This record gives sequence, C-alpha cells and structure tokens, in this order.
Amino acid sequence: MRRGRSVLRGLLAVGLTVVLLIATAPWWLAALGRYLVKADGPAPADVVIVLAGDFSGNRILTGGDLVRNGLAPAALVSGPSGAYGMHESDLAIRFAAAHGYPESYFIAVPNDSRSTVSEADVMLAVVRSRGAHRLDIVTSNYHTRRAGNIYRSKAPDLEIHMVSAPDVVFQPDSWWKNRDARKTFLMEWMKTVATKLGM
Repeated sequence: MRRGRSVLRGLLAVGLTVVLLIATAPWWLAALGRYLVKADGPAPADVVIVLAGDFSGNRILTGGDLVRNGLAPAALVSGPSGAYGMHESDLAIRFAAAHGYPESYFIAVPNDSRSTVSEADVMLAVVRSRGAHRLDIVTSNYHTRRAGNIYRSKAPDLEIHMVSAPDVVFQPDSWWKNRDARKTFLMEWMKTVATKLGM
C-alpha cells in the first residue's frame, strides 16, 4: 500500500513538473536564447573586426556602418577560405561595395581558420601588428557572448566592445518558432559548452 502511494506521488510530481515546464516554456526558452547574446554596443575604436561566418551580409554592413559613422578608421574583415576557392573576406567586401560602402573602409584578412578560437589568434595578431588597443568586434547576435569571452581571454590587455549584427533568422525571444533558428541555437549552445570545457 505504502509503495503504491509512493509510486503515485512520484508520478504526480513528474506530471506536475512536465505541466510546469510546458506552461513556462516561452519564458525559459527565451532566457536560454538571450543568454547567447552579450553585446556592449559600439564605441570609438582603433579598428573594427568583422568576424566570418555570416553569409547574409549583416556583419559586413554593420562593420561598414561603424566606419562610416566615424567610430573607427577601418574594418579588418576575417576571411576563411573555402567558398568556391575564394576567401570569405573578398566576397564580403564586394557585397559591401555593392551596397554603397567604399572598399577603402575594409582590410581583408584571408586565413584558414575553422573556429572562433583559431580566428581570434589570426585577427589579434593583425591587431597587435597595427598597434591597436581599442576594438569593436562585429558578429551575429547569438555569437556575441562566446566570441567576446574568447577574445577577452586571449587579449585581456585590449579594450573590446562586442557589436551585435542582426541575424536573419535568430531572434532570442522566439528562436524556437523557426527551424533554422533552432539549428543555430543548438549549434551555438554546443559550441558554448565545448568552449567552456576547453574543447
């Protein structure tokens, strides 16, 4: 009899937990999405860095806006190789030029990085060679926290401001409603955990 009551209580507790999770899903799903976004906003800088990995063009256009608005004299554009034998930086700069930004705003940094960590090593080496100390780093909204943590851990002596470029699909408060945004969320969370574990 007592065992039966214990089982029943356990089932009720599980049921109530499931109901509570479902009822509060929009709140905690949005909280998980917002956690990925940690942007400082732009500030006067010695140089802008535009991180690779955005094929919508929002990152490069945001970087162009920072230069156009006088926040920095130029933007370093990271450009991993691989897109039809071309570097992403070359494609991104052409895209920006087609949208009215002078090519002189941008400095291509072709590289073979395949992760934010290795990209940071490349870009920070260029930054240091130019004697820059204040950086505005542009990346997609969902990538700002992880990228900011990586750059700050590698360059604690530099003043770093993370600038969020809008993503075409990922909205922190409603990402679970879009299939591509769900993929972005899962991938970014896996990378966030892997980074914390030093992987």
